[in-house]
Amino acid sequence: MIPNYDVQYCQIMAKMFSNSDEAVINKKLPKELLLRIFSFLDVVTLCRCAQVSRAWNVLALDGSNWQRIDLFDFQRDIEGRVVENISKRCGGFLRKLSLRGCLGVGDNALRTFAQNCRNIEVLNLNGCTKTTDATCTSLSKFCSKLRHLDLASCTSITNMSLKALSEGCPLLEQLNISWCDQVTKDGIQALVRGCGGLKALFLKGCTQLEDEALKYIGAHCPELVTLNLQTCLQITDEGLITICRGCHKLQSLCASGCSNITDAILNALGQNCPRLRILEVARCSQLTDVGFTTLARNCHELEKMDLEECVQITDSTLIQLSIHCPRLQVLSLSHCELITDDGIRHLGNGACAHDQLEVIELDNCPLITDASLEHLKSCHSLERIELYDCQQITRAGIKRLRLIRDARMTLSQLVNCTSVFGYHIRNIFFKMSVDFNFPTVEVLESAPLCKSLRACAGENRVSESIKALEYAALCLVLKNQGGEMVVAIQSEGENWFWNWGTLLQVRASVLNM
Repeated sequence: MIPNYDVQYCQIMAKMFSNSDEAVINKKLPKELLLRIFSFLDVVTLCRCAQVSRAWNVLALDGSNWQRIDLFDFQRDIEGRVVENISKRCGGFLRKLSLRGCLGVGDNALRTFAQNCRNIEVLNLNGCTKTTDATCTSLSKFCSKLRHLDLASCTSITNMSLKALSEGCPLLEQLNISWCDQVTKDGIQALVRGCGGLKALFLKGCTQLEDEALKYIGAHCPELVTLNLQTCLQITDEGLITICRGCHKLQSLCASGCSNITDAILNALGQNCPRLRILEVARCSQLTDVGFTTLARNCHELEKMDLEECVQITDSTLIQLSIHCPRLQVLSLSHCELITDDGIRHLGNGACAHDQLEVIELDNCPLITDASLEHLKSCHSLERIELYDCQQITRAGIKRLRLIRDARMTLSQLVNCTSVFGYHIRNIFFKMSVDFNFPTVEVLESAPLCKSLRACAGENRVSESIKALEYAALCLVLKNQGGEMVVAIQSEGENWFWNWGTLLQVRASVLNM
């Protein structure tokens, strides 16, 4: 409901504009209201408005309109001087800045930025590879209100940066130093001693980290909610158990690729972290049904589980999840070769089946047959099933399932099988394997409602995948008569698209001919 004074104000404005004169808007509305209107505009629109007139230039470039800036779409054009000019224009107004992927921005520009924008709270420097410890020193000196900092893929960052942040940014709640592989336990020790309020810590690809680093985190970060340790190859049960015992509020843990961990971790999570919602343990081949049984019986809030290549699990794990985890929405069982139709039957009849389960990945599960698709019919919220390389899944089985699902349903591409496409398909997933044949134009055009294309590709096939998906997007966008097509490449190479896949947007306005 609109307050009375707002209604009266709007009535006055309406009377002002009902006159027959053609006075410009700047004379009709007070500056405060014009600034309020401009505050809803994005960066591009503000820049365009700034060129309309002198009055609009002043309004558009007013610092109050530049509290949140995302320059990702202009990453190739952004140089240091642009950041310096923005910092001078915005000053103390700026609260959030994303320079993700801006390779031309370095320490000097960021020092000027830190000096001018001392109220910054959220700063994203993901992929700014010119950034070094000098930037963190500047942030420590001038930006004491910093809460979220993303330094992923800034490979020159060392322990010195973490020490500086610890000394000057005590309010830090979220830090991403993924792929900063010079960081060691000494840096983590310095960080957590000064930033004990950390709630999210992303350490993906920090390959030098050992259990000692996790012990420091467990001892000093009781508020920790999210922890990502993907591909931290030296981590073992000892370090992660310390995390579980010291961080009882933990809700999201990624330990994918930490191949040394065993069921002891699942037991520790079950005993100490009842709020756990997300668990990613792909390629942790030592985990078994015994550990997942303990986990499921104690962590009833689980929503997402990535169990890809947990090769020892069987239907027993699915039975426990179906009984004890009613909130489960996303489940990856890729390459879990012991899973059978019976496990899927229990899942389809489980507590999460009717209203919660949205995604299930069953690729490379050789024992799965069409019977599993029948069991999944009761999952009314199901949006995506991934089935490639399931040799016993037939086209007839896919067709039967597709016919009863609504327009939100997505079925993944079977290797060399294009019959899964249809009118209602919204998302298409391709596995760019060696023997993959890309679908024809006719097949692509049979899915006119599709708005999303994804591909999983090895590092040596990224370039080929980009070309293939841009071609597919073009076909679909033209068939769709416009709109936005989102294309995503997931690659195992850590140096492409900021590691493990970042969205590449292909807009209809660019592709339309």
